[in-house]
Amino acid sequence: MEWDCGGWINLLSHKVKRRLDAQLADLGITGMQSRVLYHIVKNSAKGPIFQRDVEAAFGLSRSTATGILQMLEKEGLLVRCAVPDDGRLKQLVPTAKAQQMVAQVGAGVRETEARMTAGISPGQLQVFLEVAAKMSENLDACAPLGGRNCG
Repeated sequence: MEWDCGGWINLLSHKVKRRLDAQLADLGITGMQSRVLYHIVKNSAKGPIFQRDVEAAFGLSRSTATGILQMLEKEGLLVRCAVPDDGRLKQLVPTAKAQQMVAQVGAGVRETEARMTAGISPGQLQVFLEVAAKMSENLDACAPLGGRNCG
């Protein structure tokens, strides 16, 4: 079967998701939850992280981000703390449990990346990353369905 770019991206996405979910099942979180948690832990050292930052970093809708963050909160991996200047804004603060888990999460992600990129030269990988970034940029330039045509 001949696939287009979208078909390949979809296939790879599902394979990466299944692999990460299986690797992290013992931790009680999914691959996507682990990536969000890793992002929060790594970036909270640089400054406060908020839900809108997670939405932007992963291209998530508000409701999807809320669901992921609620699950991480339920698992005791993060807490939402009110910001003194704005009562509506809640800072995402990783717990000690999250800090400990991040090493395992990082190892799982690195193993998946290594498996996925085996046999691919650094040059080929760089081209792929540049092309994927450009495809993402192209899609961001388009209005959502029902908006202006991207053609």
